Amino acid sequence: MRSIAFLPLFFIILLWDGCRRPEPVVTKRPPVAARRPPISKPAPPKPTAAKPEPAKPTPATAIVPANKPDTIEAESVADQMPVENGPVPPKREFRAVWIATVDNIDWPSKKGLPVADQQREIIEMFDQQQQMGINAVVVQVRSAADAFYAKSSEPWSEWLTGQQGLAPAPFYDPLEFMIEQAHQRGMEFHAWFNLDRATFSKVSSVAPTNIIYRKPDWVFTYGGRKLFNLGMPAVRSYIAGIVANVVREYDVDGIHFDDYFYPFGVTGQALRDDNIYQANFNGMKKEDWRRDNINKLIAELRDSIRSNKPWVKFGISPFGIWKNKSNDAEGSATTGGQSYYDLYADTRKWVRDGLIDYIVPQVYFSTEFSRVPYKTLVEWWTRNCGKCHLYIGHGAYRVGHGSERDPGWGRATEFPDQMRYNRQQRAVQGSIFFSAKSLKTNPLAIRDSLQTNFYRYPALVPPMTWLDSIPPLSPRDLKAADTAEGVELFWQQPAEAEDGDGASYYIVYRFEGIRSRLRLDDPRCIVAQCVGESTTRFVDKTTDPKKKYVYAVTAVDRLHNESKEVIVKVR
Repeated sequence: MRSIAFLPLFFIILLWDGCRRPEPVVTKRPPVAARRPPISKPAPPKPTAAKPEPAKPTPATAIVPANKPDTIEAESVADQMPVENGPVPPKREFRAVWIATVDNIDWPSKKGLPVADQQREIIEMFDQQQQMGINAVVVQVRSAADAFYAKSSEPWSEWLTGQQGLAPAPFYDPLEFMIEQAHQRGMEFHAWFNLDRATFSKVSSVAPTNIIYRKPDWVFTYGGRKLFNLGMPAVRSYIAGIVANVVREYDVDGIHFDDYFYPFGVTGQALRDDNIYQANFNGMKKEDWRRDNINKLIAELRDSIRSNKPWVKFGISPFGIWKNKSNDAEGSATTGGQSYYDLYADTRKWVRDGLIDYIVPQVYFSTEFSRVPYKTLVEWWTRNCGKCHLYIGHGAYRVGHGSERDPGWGRATEFPDQMRYNRQQRAVQGSIFFSAKSLKTNPLAIRDSLQTNFYRYPALVPPMTWLDSIPPLSPRDLKAADTAEGVELFWQQPAEAEDGDGASYYIVYRFEGIRSRLRLDDPRCIVAQCVGESTTRFVDKTTDPKKKYVYAVTAVDRLHNESKEVIVKVR
């Protein structure tokens, strides 16, 4: 992200309207080229400050099957169903995209865009991302001590309305709108914050209520920007409070920070934090003191999130290199900038100490870049990611822009080779792409590659068992009926699990043949994802009336723990 901030299938899915609420409200989705199960999109509840209470089970509308089948236990099912050839794609994989708002990189397309156009752009963007298999969005909601949301003590962003502090008119809350749109599409929403900038440039719009006027001693000028002095305990607590407010007030799934901690060095300039250092250094060298400041901030952020909503994830996407091997034998075999020394960010410590839930090193290099080969750096992270999830940050904006120094980006094989390599590494559990604009413009057909190949089949977000390891209870009273539209499935919501969780969504699997073996680890068998606890009906319109099927339905909770399946035979 730092490197870009200066630049700017065969058939159409007929199942989309299959998942239905008890009062059959059908939402259709635009057709997609690749085979993908439908996702039902009921209107979600408004964000609340407390953990959402699951709705109490309500009986499904009674439908008398034409040939009433029995609900059966999974243990009585045997044999093997025909499946497609080739390796089984991953059923669990984090598939996300960064949506940058700073300088209008991704959204909105320009300052002061009318509200209707802002919302239209989000809907079109999320629709396209859903169609290509994305299951999470990481949206920048604080770019420079500003806000893309209403419930904030910081002023509205200039990149939203054209003037910092000016509210959108007609009024709406962009963050609330985006969260609802993402959740309706079965995608997680991670709120992305910049933590070091108070202003973006000398010509930025700065509101009178900006923190630089309220607390001028909290910032210093460096590289033409006002930056927070992270050596001050009050500054760190202020930033943690900004985050805690969003966690309390909005239904976010994750909190996300990028690689901006202390700034990269600027020739001829010095960080003016001597006075704060002298007052707070505790006998440490200045470099160690700065790193300790960042470590304290990360710990305070983690604690503020946990104390408000312990199920909200905390992730960071740092510069890719921790240390080069030339500086530390435990570093990577690379020769590039180092987050440890250049940004005072001890990224390896964070994962080793369990301060974050996921890390997304920005590996914005091709496999042919001699100084920092992609595979070399990814392999290092697979050995140094601790117990947190490791996702890889891809420089999608570099695709199609090969150079003499890094020619790999000019080759159409580079991006798919990176994706294949990731899937060969057990520790790599997903990817995030920078940024949405590059996926939209589709250089060297990278979006097509994801939609028709790597993300052709759906994937559930990997669970984080340290946050929640208790699966929901199974759906109840699963039944099926042959109808004029196809096979209709209906079930009742599960009771609350031990931890009070219900279902956030349901997964519907289909297996051909009455004695099929259940292949619940194969996402090619998924025919629908029904979003919302009360979305307890699905119509499969792609069945062959001459064939017999076994369906399995599972409940999945907010942290993506999956229940034991219930199954039913049809015909």
